Amino acid sequence: MKIAIACDHGGFEMKAMLAEFLTKRGYDLVDMGCESSGSVDYVDYAKPVCEAVRQGTVQRGILICGTGVGMSIAANKFRGIRCALCGDTVTARLTREHNDSNVLALGGRIIGREVARAIALTWLETVYAREERHARRIEKIRKLED
Repeated sequence: MKIAIACDHGGFEMKAMLAEFLTKRGYDLVDMGCESSGSVDYVDYAKPVCEAVRQGTVQRGILICGTGVGMSIAANKFRGIRCALCGDTVTARLTREHNDSNVLALGGRIIGREVARAIALTWLETVYAREERHARRIEKIRKLED
């Protein structure tokens, strides 16, 4: 699976750790920045990840900022993006099963390394349930974008 990953300064250390971890597990990562812990604007890094997901050049995206909130807000402004901010594996699993989320947001200053690894793996390995009730709700979300 090809995944775009990006962060702002608040997520730089977590992005590096997750990139190494996920690459070792066989995921094909496309790093879309940032390249240091120097202050940057999260919106500038959410945009290329969401565009790559929308265009289908990657299957999913991972965004990391200090809390994950800024990245998730920015990502959800893009048509077709269903970004979920997750702080635990249950939420990660359910957002894939029920919401078919295609972008994951994480808080680099909020969750620890082991929790971040577990969330990312759960989110990447969980399949959308494709039940009628979930599809119906996702379609209603799509209509909100019009």
